[in-house]
Amino acid sequence: MSTLNLFSGKDKTEIAIDRIKAFCPPEGYYVAFSGGKDSIVILDLVKKAGVPFDAHYNITGVDPPELVRFIRDNFREVKRHKPEITMWQLIVKKMMPPTRKIRYCCEYLKERGGSNRLVVTGVRWAESLRRSKRMMVETCFKDSKKHYIHPIVDWTDEDVWKYIKDNNVKYCSLYDEGFKRLGCIGCPMAGRTERLKEFARWPGFEKKYRAAFEIAAKLNIQRLGNNFDNGARWQNGEAMFNWWLDDKHKKQDPDQTVLFE
Repeated sequence: MSTLNLFSGKDKTEIAIDRIKAFCPPEGYYVAFSGGKDSIVILDLVKKAGVPFDAHYNITGVDPPELVRFIRDNFREVKRHKPEITMWQLIVKKMMPPTRKIRYCCEYLKERGGSNRLVVTGVRWAESLRRSKRMMVETCFKDSKKHYIHPIVDWTDEDVWKYIKDNNVKYCSLYDEGFKRLGCIGCPMAGRTERLKEFARWPGFEKKYRAAFEIAAKLNIQRLGNNFDNGARWQNGEAMFNWWLDDKHKKQDPDQTVLFE
């Protein structure tokens, strides 16, 4: 954070605030908020910039309970939006689990809202190779009327945590317990090891996944009828769960402008 930009002579915090001020539309920003470390920094920076905004948190129903309480208790100004369909209903509807390649859950649960708005996010290049190719300002590829600005796109993890500590920004206690990401419980983007850790901590969510998979597997069998192969990978919910957990579906889909950790 102390490294100065060679061109402006300002540190990263000042540059981020300047970016926020420079691009702010007359109606203000739509702040995409998840409660994770990057979004709490973005919300704090937007407040410091003194620009108009409204912050939004899309309730997924599969976020860690501690994170949900953290948002509820510390960010009353953030508008919370319930989904029209739950993760468990989605799994049954799609008759398959969400995977790295087919992340239908993001579209229904996380990427709602912000159309006709400039959405400010905490997306950063350091988060992944895929995100390292993102632009600071871009348009949603699914909604041409929805635009994004990522003011801390060039920040490192160390920058984020230094800002949080230096500015006494409250953060979710799960980070202190060793959790690196605070996304949806069971998200396939987290990998097998991380998901097993999550299910050990929140076993109720594993039970819900298994119950939804059982129904989805039965629907698959009914749909295929006589064409159902007894050697198919999804003979039942247990088979579907194990296939999903084994992370065999490595290939990712094109960037869905997924915002959150």
